[in-house]
Amino acid sequence: MLLTAALALAACHPGNQEAKQLLRDCESGNAKACNTMGQKLLRGEYVLRDDSRGATLLDQACTGGVAEGCSRLGRLYQQGTGVKRDSVRAVGLFQQACTGGAMEGCTRLGILHQRGTGVPADTARAVALFQQACDGGDQTGCAWLGSHYAAGAGVPQDFDRAGGLLKQSCDAKVYLGCVGLGRLHQAGTGVEQNDSLAAVLFDQACDADEVTGCFQRGLAYELGRGLPRDYQRASLLYRRACDDRHSESCFRLAGLFQSGAGVWRQPERADEFMRRACDYGYTEACAPPKGS
Repeated sequence: MLLTAALALAACHPGNQEAKQLLRDCESGNAKACNTMGQKLLRGEYVLRDDSRGATLLDQACTGGVAEGCSRLGRLYQQGTGVKRDSVRAVGLFQQACTGGAMEGCTRLGILHQRGTGVPADTARAVALFQQACDGGDQTGCAWLGSHYAAGAGVPQDFDRAGGLLKQSCDAKVYLGCVGLGRLHQAGTGVEQNDSLAAVLFDQACDADEVTGCFQRGLAYELGRGLPRDYQRASLLYRRACDDRHSESCFRLAGLFQSGAGVWRQPERADEFMRRACDYGYTEACAPPKGS
């Protein structure tokens, strides 16, 4: 019985009562209640966290026609959280979610087409999905769309349009958008040139665990752009991002260990991080050393 999960609840708190009611409604066939309760189980909100049970309830919600449940379930299959990792199943769920009106699903599917992960790489398709998601109110979709306008990838390059989209998403606390907006401020394209503001935006993103924000913050410290040059802080930020598989951070960290800037000079550590950069996809790190 699903209600056994409620045994961990204290009876007096209103949130506990809400969770119990959601469980009862889900058992009675209310797909929306299953979706809401599944997300509570994944967060451990007024119930003991249970990824497997959360996935089961999201599956019930998706089957019951709740598109948001399909999108959230797709993320679980993508990550292997509560279910066995299955990229094919994830793609199908994102497609189902997007068709059903869950804009997060459109964004997730666009990212897969952008990267060519589980689906053919298709920039034009990715842009169309990001546009659909952004038009539907998904600010992560707006952030990705803004990055395409900034790069001129799949759309004509338009820095003003990029700046507007990235600021909109950053204001909505989508920190990928803050990173993109910070880069525009560094370059002075579409927005005012302001290295100090860019550094603040990178810091906000890094504090929110957006790995590219940590990398950009580290780069600002290394180059002294908007911040006093500080190789030690740069190395710490690069290490944090490298440990999250950000390939260029590993590459930059290797350079610091090779030169002894901000860290003890250790060529063997430099080689270690260079290998990691290559393994994570930074092709420049895979080139043989000069003179070999």
